[in-house]
Amino acid sequence: MDLAELNTRLCDFCRAMYGDPAAEVSEVYEMPGHAGFSWGFTVTSGARRESWFLRLPPPNVQWRGTADVLRQAAVLKALDGTAVPHCPLRWSGDDLTWFGRPYFVVPMLEGDVLRTAPGDWASKLSRDEVRRMVEQAVIALAALHRVDYARAPYLGNPIPLEKDVKRWDRFLDKLAEPEKLKLVPEVRTRLLDRLPSEAPVGIFHGDFQASNLFYSFAHELVAVIDWELVGVGATLNDIGWFATFNDPPAWRHQGTIAPSPLMPSPEELIDMYEEASGRGFQDVDWFRALAAYKFSIITGFNLGLHRRGKRHDPLWEVVAGSTSSLIERARELLG
Repeated sequence: MDLAELNTRLCDFCRAMYGDPAAEVSEVYEMPGHAGFSWGFTVTSGARRESWFLRLPPPNVQWRGTADVLRQAAVLKALDGTAVPHCPLRWSGDDLTWFGRPYFVVPMLEGDVLRTAPGDWASKLSRDEVRRMVEQAVIALAALHRVDYARAPYLGNPIPLEKDVKRWDRFLDKLAEPEKLKLVPEVRTRLLDRLPSEAPVGIFHGDFQASNLFYSFAHELVAVIDWELVGVGATLNDIGWFATFNDPPAWRHQGTIAPSPLMPSPEELIDMYEEASGRGFQDVDWFRALAAYKFSIITGFNLGLHRRGKRHDPLWEVVAGSTSSLIERARELLG
């Protein structure tokens, strides 16, 4: 869908939603990101002028999993009235009249995600300032894990740990540079042999890391964003993921996604999470290993999509420098 067609569709949609046949849409632009298809736009209706964010699934894919935008809409709605900062859902639905696919719309936020790479805005902050911001995020994460997942029945039943390991098998024959992932069978076996006997169950974000933490210009957490990987299952998935994204031995490339020295260490993050949760946790290293295992496979798969021209995203050529180190770190964490 090009911008001209989208502008027309948005105009029809907004006139209906606002109940104003004279409402006008302007400033339609594609949003940056590496998952989903999103646009920003502005609506003028009488004296009102409001900016919005539209998310649609990619074209020509089945509307399930990460492409099921109504899963994201369901969790945003479930978080209303909780202590988890999030974008309030304004409109969503599966009426194909408007965009030819399901959709959701939330208000445009003022601020930016936590960017700590050299030259980015947060790289100019002190480590103490960044730590205070991360503490806000970890408190929000603990609050998310306390939300009753029955508030979001659309998310389905909890994912068993064994299935959470095995569900990545479907990508293994579609990996670019499979030689970098030769440890996958061994790590998969170790993960299955060491399944935690107990793990708290609830809503997990699935991609809890700095680029999905949106702050105001006053450095206050405004929203946890980008819920494409949301699910119900072991909530320690999130702290394992956050720790892995800030674990230098897991990464060999520099730049995007690579850990920043400004960020707390994995051990600090885990301590923060346990304090925010009011309890200690066993088997966190298993979840760190699972996160590294998952992301090594995700990297190989997305690199393959990019190189085959299925989904252009040069980011994966850079991140591919850490494919081997991620799977090696997963094996190390498993002992």
